Amino acid sequence: MGPSVIYMIVGVSAFILIVLLAVFRNNDKKSGGSEYLQEVQRQQEEAVQEEELAMQEEEETATKLRAEDLDFWDMYPEETEEPEEEKKTVESVNKNPYTEKAEKEKEKDKEAERQKEEEERNDPATDGKHTLITNRDGSEEWVLISPYLKKNTYDFTNMEDKAGLKRYMENGRKTSYVGVDISKHTGKIYFPSLKAAGVDYVMIRLGSRGYSTGQITLDENFKENIEGAIEAQLDVGVYFYSQAISQDEAIQEANFVVQNLEPYRGKVKYPIAFNMGFVSNDKSRIEGLSREDKTTVTVSFLEGVKAAGYVPMVYGDKEWLLKEVDLTKLQDFDVWLSQEEDIPDYPYLYSMWQYDTDGVLNGIDGGADLNICFVGYSER
Repeated sequence: MGPSVIYMIVGVSAFILIVLLAVFRNNDKKSGGSEYLQEVQRQQEEAVQEEELAMQEEEETATKLRAEDLDFWDMYPEETEEPEEEKKTVESVNKNPYTEKAEKEKEKDKEAERQKEEEERNDPATDGKHTLITNRDGSEEWVLISPYLKKNTYDFTNMEDKAGLKRYMENGRKTSYVGVDISKHTGKIYFPSLKAAGVDYVMIRLGSRGYSTGQITLDENFKENIEGAIEAQLDVGVYFYSQAISQDEAIQEANFVVQNLEPYRGKVKYPIAFNMGFVSNDKSRIEGLSREDKTTVTVSFLEGVKAAGYVPMVYGDKEWLLKEVDLTKLQDFDVWLSQEEDIPDYPYLYSMWQYDTDGVLNGIDGGADLNICFVGYSER
């Protein structure tokens, strides 16, 4: 082997050795870098664990908070009520003067409307709870209608007027009766003519008590009138003008009526009416009686004729019936209403209505007192 070959082998071996040394050193460097990276990673993991632990502690602390710990309203300032005058001042500043005027007018109109409605509710002329009466001195008065007394249910659209005589019709059939009331003041009466004129019944004055003397007298024409009416086949009832001031006097009047009717007992089909009233342009015996006294006298008379077998009835105008007697104590008796109106506004039930005291009727020379009766007394 020559020296050149030996040199070449030694050189190659040295080169290989150098390469191996470089490789080993490089591996050592790589091993050191890996440890550094591992250390950095470890520190990051510890930081994450510490953060997670802090969050867990914060959550545990939050769960232990009390309700008062959450009261954060104290953080805000309390609202104070503005003085009313300051509000008005602010509102007045913000309002348009034209808008404010329109609102005031609108409120004024509303108040006027409310006041009008209140007046209508309290107006006795429209509330349906009052009725108007005219007192004997000419003054007018609204009287409360009692809810306890029976009301009339007449429908005056069913009323017909033929030749001055009123008739009440139902379903095209007359259900009322034409009547007149008479006394010595009526004058001469032609009963057949009354019958021919369509009169069904006659209410005859039997007698009266003097309004100053207190003396009871028989009507001068009673006998002639009752016999003439019976002969003309007219139904008959009677009335008595009373000025009794006590129960005894009322009973005395009732007995007087019953005694004078004895000859005609079977012929008197219509009621016996009690007529008490004041005297025009003079003072009567009953002026000093109270409402209770007049009611007691009325009941005494009516009970007296009822006990004798007759139908009792109380006569009066609207003022008398509503103010001078107590109708709650007269509910068992029929009412004969005197009211010269086309349609009466008496609120309670009545059986007979005197609607004209100066009517024209064949058979009576002067003015006739015309009546209509809603009850067929002769048919009972």
